Amino acid sequence: MKKTTGTDRSITRNWRPATQAVRGGTWRSEHGETSEALFLTSGYTYDNAQTVADRFAGEAEGMTYSRLQNPTVAMLEERIALMEGAEACRAQASGMAAMTTALLCQLSAGDHVVAARAAFGSCRWLVDHLCPRFGIESTTIDSADNAAWEAAIRSNTKVFFFETPANPTLDVVDMEFVCKLAKSHGIATVVDNAFATAALQRPLEFGADVVAYSATKLMDGQGRVLAGAVCGTREFIDDVLLPFQRNTGPNCAPFNAWVVLKGLETLSLRAHRQSESALDLGRFIEDRMASGGGRILHPGLPSHPRHELAARQMDAFGPIFAFDVGSREKAFAVLDALELIDISNNIGDARSLMCHPASTTHAGMTAEDRAAMGVTEGLLRINIGLEDVEDLREDLDRALRAGGT
Repeated sequence: MKKTTGTDRSITRNWRPATQAVRGGTWRSEHGETSEALFLTSGYTYDNAQTVADRFAGEAEGMTYSRLQNPTVAMLEERIALMEGAEACRAQASGMAAMTTALLCQLSAGDHVVAARAAFGSCRWLVDHLCPRFGIESTTIDSADNAAWEAAIRSNTKVFFFETPANPTLDVVDMEFVCKLAKSHGIATVVDNAFATAALQRPLEFGADVVAYSATKLMDGQGRVLAGAVCGTREFIDDVLLPFQRNTGPNCAPFNAWVVLKGLETLSLRAHRQSESALDLGRFIEDRMASGGGRILHPGLPSHPRHELAARQMDAFGPIFAFDVGSREKAFAVLDALELIDISNNIGDARSLMCHPASTTHAGMTAEDRAAMGVTEGLLRINIGLEDVEDLREDLDRALRAGGT
């Protein structure tokens, strides 16, 4: 493999984000291909026994096994790290593989984690069910209550874990406050940035230690593959995360990494265009619901309780928001009346998608837990895609009328 300027950090760190997203981390073979090569191989051969011994001992560069290194995956890792402003990154098999790895690689029996109450259902399952099975205590709090973070700290607290904006209630965490608080107590912060990606928000700039992703979402952007990523310092990635990943195997497949590499090339364009359309349609829905008593959860709208904070932390507000039509019956009526927008539990796609979180993404939680985090029976989550905004407005108008809104 011939390394290009895309792998020279002294050069790439000075590139602007749009350039990093297209060229960062690029290697080329002797064929000089312009698009990143796809290496579908599980293993590698060596010229002699000493070469392989040196590689396994960490004394020589080179590939040993695709559970540890793969050229295509390595390009993705370098590109995401550059975009994030991180020293290093490891790609994962899925978003939940990334969240699980980011937490379990640094937690042990007897430790304590503080997590935001509002989170993706599977992330809450990690905190509420998986961690306690291994003797890891957990506390969930209202992430918008800054005092609650400090009140939840114990002598054995090792990690703060949160999403911002959160799925599906769009809660926004004051990252600068929470990360500073964590550092003052020797606590690591793990931030799920899947709703924004580095194109819209960079948690490391606010003091976060670890940033985790479902690259399945905006990074791929077209609903094709599962992938995830964890970013942090070189020390954390190599000394803390890598031993866990090496021996448990939640690795990203080369083909999936290649697809996400292609998605990253257009990430900024898509994220900003979709954010613009989502804000337009958010205003439309808010106006429609003004007289009906419904509520909308969109951090880009002044009605959001943390709108000003979101504006300080984000370059744009993202393609995803939620609104409450009052009941499951009305929510289902809205979904069933859609003609253009698909009913789907995915997000970040170039296609507009809508779902009912209480019966899909958060169905595994108790009704009490859903209510505590604001996932009501009438709540709908929508991902705004790249379709013409007027077609989407007409579809939403028709569906809302069918739902009595």
